[in-house]
Amino acid sequence: MKLIAKHHAFPRLCMALLFIGVNLFFAPSLSSAITVGEEYRGGIVFYVDESGEHGLVAAKKNISGHSRGMSAEEFTWYDAKAACTKFVSGGVRQGWHLPNSSELRKLYLQKERVGGFNDHFYWSSSREDEESAWYLYFYSGDANHEVKMAGGRVRPVLAF
Repeated sequence: MKLIAKHHAFPRLCMALLFIGVNLFFAPSLSSAITVGEEYRGGIVFYVDESGEHGLVAAKKNISGHSRGMSAEEFTWYDAKAACTKFVSGGVRQGWHLPNSSELRKLYLQKERVGGFNDHFYWSSSREDEESAWYLYFYSGDANHEVKMAGGRVRPVLAF
């Protein structure tokens, strides 16, 4: 009887090994990691952090429409911000926003993989002062600031 009592850890060990095996079987594989260029949450992934679990998605195309008195797809900075918060794609309604200058730079670096950009300037949410905000010119990659009432293109982004 003492011999059996000494081996009471054996069933626990078997259960632990079974639990580990089940978890390894059902755990997501590395091949399911999100990658740049992949369609995800209504857009195209253009940035993934080192963990592979968090990053940024861009809308598949510019926001259509325009601010009053402007050409097609041209928005004031104020209208650009508002249009992004109302944007819906792939059933995702919340979280879309006008990219800040750092996010916009990351998007520019992946513009070929995301696609659909014009050789125009795109607004960022980053302000220079009360009257101006930063933009990025998608032809050359040059950044500058412009009065918020100027017309720029808009590409919403979403963090995951």
